[in-house]
Amino acid sequence: MSLQMVTVGNSIALIQPGFSLMNFDGQVFFFGQKGWPKRSCPTGVFHFEVKHNHLKLKPAVFSKDSCYLPPLRYPATCTFSGNLESEKHQYLIHGGKTPNNELSDKIYVMSVVCKNNKKVTFRCTEKDLVGDVPEGRYGHSIDVVYSRGKRVGVLFGGRSYIPSAQRTTEKWNSVADCLPHVFLVDFEFGCSTSYILPELQDGLSFHVSIARNDTVYILGGHSLANNIRPANLYRIRVDLPLGSPAVECTVLPGGISVSSAILTQISNDEFVIVGGYQLENQKRMLCNIISFKDNKIDIHEMETPDWTPDIKHSKIWFGSNMGNGTVFLGIPGDNKQAVSEAFYFYTLKCAEDDVNEDQKTFTSSQTSTEDPGDSTPFEDSEEFCFSAEANSFDGDDEFDTYNEDDEEDESETGYWITCCPTCDVDINTWVPFYSTELNKPAMIYCSHGDGHWVHAQCMDLAERTLIQLSEGSNKYYCKEHVEIARALQTPKRVQSLKKPPLRSLHKKGSGKIITPAKKSFLRRLFD
Repeated sequence: MSLQMVTVGNSIALIQPGFSLMNFDGQVFFFGQKGWPKRSCPTGVFHFEVKHNHLKLKPAVFSKDSCYLPPLRYPATCTFSGNLESEKHQYLIHGGKTPNNELSDKIYVMSVVCKNNKKVTFRCTEKDLVGDVPEGRYGHSIDVVYSRGKRVGVLFGGRSYIPSAQRTTEKWNSVADCLPHVFLVDFEFGCSTSYILPELQDGLSFHVSIARNDTVYILGGHSLANNIRPANLYRIRVDLPLGSPAVECTVLPGGISVSSAILTQISNDEFVIVGGYQLENQKRMLCNIISFKDNKIDIHEMETPDWTPDIKHSKIWFGSNMGNGTVFLGIPGDNKQAVSEAFYFYTLKCAEDDVNEDQKTFTSSQTSTEDPGDSTPFEDSEEFCFSAEANSFDGDDEFDTYNEDDEEDESETGYWITCCPTCDVDINTWVPFYSTELNKPAMIYCSHGDGHWVHAQCMDLAERTLIQLSEGSNKYYCKEHVEIARALQTPKRVQSLKKPPLRSLHKKGSGKIITPAKKSFLRRLFD
């Protein structure tokens, strides 16, 4: 086993605990950055390229008919194959945390629709489910099994927020284990069914899952309710006859106590477990090989790598399966130094093969610990589970490398201004509100004075009104200036002049003189 340090360019701030990597036809893509995407890469998906121990992130693109895919941290992902050639290699994404710290309950399918000159265009579609729909969660697993010529997704474990009735200000972000139900998800018909298996008594999260034909193996994990990492090994077998599916669970011996382990495949029948935790405050420095032979599973220890002092003494670590027997690891930087990186990254090669240096861009897994900024390390044991995928990679890409310095300071200018005294649009917490929004908030121009821009959402504009205003040529005035505009546009009321009454006509001798002009006027009036 060989360990190499990896340098990262100016995009290092994007790589935080909770990200995922996905491999499409030999190219790896980074997904799940912390915070909402910025203008340089509005999709939030990047080509993940490691060359000569240097990592570069390059923005990826999506087709126009794609749905919006928010950056999700700690989702469950797995690959599966469709019936069509264009569906040969797809990824399922379920759950995870949004930048607003909300839990997603949606299922997305990502596929490649175009690959020209090594530039990949993705399509992302959202799958609607009916039946027993799994609640929003993170730290769970999803796998696809095949039986009798059919396929179905198997979802298990994870954590979710406590019920809304129990949430208080102090416990608003408190989480609990999801019920130990097994969900079968039919992607063709959009149906989901939950199964209660007597062998599964406690909720688990951040476990290892391996799919083999019609079977899913669940290894290790962490029970938040009991704060233990039991040495569990479950075999969940799914049969898909013409009628209702049959699901059975068997408890197998030989499990290990581990959570947040990273799994990588080194051959058709062998996998390697790296990292994770064996106690709340203790990393697991051992490595294990999982072997399959004649439908039997065997787990035994293997030679451990020569860990560096930084890795040995770090409190947390996280990483991903890069495929082809290689693992991507990260540890926090040393805060005691005057100039220190937020994280240091390594690649760990668990298998020797003939892959050259240009092919060391591999597929993904997901991260193993919660962001240190969100919680005390190990206090909530915010770990992650990993599904095994095996692929080899090749090729180069000609995308422009993402450079964080190219980003404009959008906190003071552009879309992320404080448009009014009650403005609550923040670049780190904003989520799309209108259907026309993707990666930045909708704005409308106020015509008061020299003019200025305001957020449509802050003005409480309905989407229909916003569209009408954008299509028309009428002037718009924001809440703060609409009364001033009305005062300027409406003329002041002018009081009418009081007409004096006609003087009474008097006879001669009354002291009043009637001029000849008045006499002529009166004659015409009364004749």
